[in-house]
Amino acid sequence: MSEKKTVLITGCTEGGIGSALAKEFHSKDWRVFAVSRRLETMEHLAAIGIETLALDVTQIENIRKTKEEISTRTGGKLNILINNAGLFHDAAVSDVEISDVRRLFETNVFAPIAMVQEFLPLLIASKGVVVNNGSIMGVLPIPLASTYNSTKAALHAFGNTLRIELAPFNVRVVNLITGSVKSNILKPYTFPDGSLYASMQEGHRAQLRKTEQGAQPTAEYARTVVAELTKSTPRASVWAGGQAGLGWFLDTFVPKRIVDWIVADMYGMAKLAARLKAKNRA
Repeated sequence: MSEKKTVLITGCTEGGIGSALAKEFHSKDWRVFAVSRRLETMEHLAAIGIETLALDVTQIENIRKTKEEISTRTGGKLNILINNAGLFHDAAVSDVEISDVRRLFETNVFAPIAMVQEFLPLLIASKGVVVNNGSIMGVLPIPLASTYNSTKAALHAFGNTLRIELAPFNVRVVNLITGSVKSNILKPYTFPDGSLYASMQEGHRAQLRKTEQGAQPTAEYARTVVAELTKSTPRASVWAGGQAGLGWFLDTFVPKRIVDWIVADMYGMAKLAARLKAKNRA
């Protein structure tokens, strides 16, 4: 068992992307360490032989204890670290609570940085791979989620720079630019009383339902991602999930002002602007 390649995946709660990745790596005969805040959320993984550990990625002492435990179990090596744990929060910047923004950055940005710091010796020992699960929302200007989008953009920037920093130590870095996936991260959002965007409530929910309908099943997403990560030289950026291809095309070939127009129209901002203009004329 100790001769198997090893992968540590954060955020492995049942029904999510981390869980699907854990099962896919396990099916490829990798030794998988799946972590989440509570062990009971990973009982389905433990039942098939995956090693599960409780880990709150926002607590540095918790990360250090987990590093020591995994180091002991593997002889001081780790082939792949996947920073997958994350929070989603959609709210207009005029409505968002700063405490929620701090929570987002703690989980989506600071935690991956801490994980890399602590597990780096194990990754260097195995000439391993760091994987950060970002989002197309960190690339495209999806409205009413600016604070979440900014955490994913920060994670992309962290990974891009880390790739250069760790190259001398033969550690690769991969950014996952994830589109819509049928996971448990999206939650319905209710605009607060007095919101500047209150009139968009139903339209926003309709767009969310549309996004969910076009989402890729987690198992299918996991197969695509694991197939790439298990290559000897995985790509630096992996676009995967529903609408990922469209996101890549828009980001690569379409001028930013046109992307802004497309997104504004898609998410109802153009209609809001027209209503406000008509109101001001009245």
